[in-house]
Amino acid sequence: MTLKDGKTGMELKISEIGDSALKERLMTMGLIPGTKVQVLRSAPLGDPIAIRVRSYNLALRKADAEHITVEQVG
Repeated sequence: MTLKDGKTGMELKISEIGDSALKERLMTMGLIPGTKVQVLRSAPLGDPIAIRVRSYNLALRKADAEHITVEQVG
């Protein structure tokens, strides 16, 4: 499952970040394997999505979110 597939309210744990142009940037923002994130909401047309990671909220395009492999927590 990828972060793109997450639904509002889901708590997820990052398993892996696939190769992409933004991989290093995402990792510096705290999206590293083992980190828990929560899907907050998506924009009216579905893109971008808002997630809560560590102590802040982050908006992420679905094209970038599909490179992040996650597993559901709880």
